[in-house]
Amino acid sequence: MRELPWPAKVYFVVLNAAAVALVVESAVTPGWFDQAELPTLIVLALLFLVCESVPTVLNVPQAAISVSFSAALAAVVLVGPEGAALVGLMAVISVRPGLPVVKRLFNGAQFVICGYAAGVAFELAGGTVGLPREDDFPGVIVPYGAATAAFVLINFALTAIILLLAEGVGKDQVPLRGTVQILGSYLGYATFGLLIAGLWATVQSISAVLVLIPLFVARWAFGHYHAQQRSYEATIAALCQAVETKDYYTRGHCTRVSRASSMIAEEIGMGTERLRAIRYAGMLHDVGKLGVPTKVLQKDGKLTEEEFAAIQLHPMRGLEIVHGIDFLDEAFAGIMHHHERQDGKGYPMGLAGDEIPEFARIIAVADAFDSMTSDRAYRKAKSIEEAVAELRKGAGTQFDPVMVNTFIKALDRHGWEPPRAVSAPPEPAVAAAKDHDDPTMPIQVISER
Repeated sequence: MRELPWPAKVYFVVLNAAAVALVVESAVTPGWFDQAELPTLIVLALLFLVCESVPTVLNVPQAAISVSFSAALAAVVLVGPEGAALVGLMAVISVRPGLPVVKRLFNGAQFVICGYAAGVAFELAGGTVGLPREDDFPGVIVPYGAATAAFVLINFALTAIILLLAEGVGKDQVPLRGTVQILGSYLGYATFGLLIAGLWATVQSISAVLVLIPLFVARWAFGHYHAQQRSYEATIAALCQAVETKDYYTRGHCTRVSRASSMIAEEIGMGTERLRAIRYAGMLHDVGKLGVPTKVLQKDGKLTEEEFAAIQLHPMRGLEIVHGIDFLDEAFAGIMHHHERQDGKGYPMGLAGDEIPEFARIIAVADAFDSMTSDRAYRKAKSIEEAVAELRKGAGTQFDPVMVNTFIKALDRHGWEPPRAVSAPPEPAVAAAKDHDDPTMPIQVISER
């Protein structure tokens, strides 16, 4: 709480005060609660508590969604706005490990407000609180849809406001591109709430169990999927670290190329799976350096033809190293061909124009840009403006002009933070006189004959 700016603190207090007022009003409002509904309220509260304690992780960084949303919407139909508010209060006592008290209170307050508002929307749209009868369908779908819309919109608004006021405290904001996935998950879970309410008339509290089973199976599948993704990330990180230990002055290069490649891919509208693949390709584009002798990579002076040939083979060496890693998929093309040129004078295969895979054309731009804006042993980093000018100069000959223009648009939209100046290594290190990724510093080759 102390970390929050004062506007966020004021908002937090007001939100919790509003939630307390709603809970008190719900508890003392005469006529809304029938003693026979107590078991229903208790079961829904327990269902909400169980679901809130084990949220489902989404395929969005720092994002998760609670299945308790389904229980809250079922409460809207079965016990009305006041009951939904009381059910939402269970978020405060969830047994989710490591959740700070401030977040518990915020979650509880916003669930109380969202539940109550959803209940009001349900009634205003013509819904009748209580056990649905067979002849209530499909008429109940419209009021239920209104309740769902109210819950989701208010939840998004309350969360967005606290993130805006918190000014990045904790740095756990959900990226904008993840909003669509979160919204889709909410709408999907909403159907489970209606299913609980519909089944309650016939099997009562057992309906909660019938719905919980597929929900938790789905959650297990999501958890397994994300554990697999974390193992993929660890594999990529280990390979990148191995590459960058060969050259002190290029540390962080793989990560930055991955980021720049992702910026281009997002700008041209790539889907989620291809975005992941281009990020992996950017991370591993130079993995073939592991197959190039260190003395060649760090040679201080002109290269012999044989040494230059060894460097030119590093894209193929990279493909040999990672070809057995199935999840890389389209990333293989980016690793193999990122040194091809538009005019056909690149390597390793001399492809030209549209013959060059899209991933490779993206990485070529990102690779050159980061190389130019990073410190090297033989020169200081160029400014972003100078690097962009070089990309424009090489568009159509070395680089795909579409990808160059797209990257410039992405830079204008998102900006770029150049790497910090590289300090001298702790121990004397041999550094290459030239960088094969830098288009402004061609490698000099001498003939052995």
